Amino acid sequence: MNAVTTNELSELEAPILIDVREVDEYVSGHVPGAINIPLSELVGRESECGLGVTVYVICQAGGRSARACEHLSQQLNLQGVSFVNVLGGTGAWIAEDKKVVVGVDPV
Repeated sequence: MNAVTTNELSELEAPILIDVREVDEYVSGHVPGAINIPLSELVGRESECGLGVTVYVICQAGGRSARACEHLSQQLNLQGVSFVNVLGGTGAWIAEDKKVVVGVDPV
């Protein structure tokens, strides 16, 4: 499975990013531009995840996003998409004092 650190993610220009934390977690603070598709709702919403050639997936610490990447990578309709896990997740992003967005909007 491909993975990046939060520092590597922060250096990318406009990455496509899916946050798989639950809605209440996402609303309390998320990486700017992240789209919320909770892991608990991922099955059945896979087609919403094919947003580009490379899609980064983040959660709180990296575990749920790793499971999401594994699941999404097995979907036949998403074979052309590379799903990349963000190591350390939103917790590391916040600990590194990077900008977060509060609320339901991605930005």
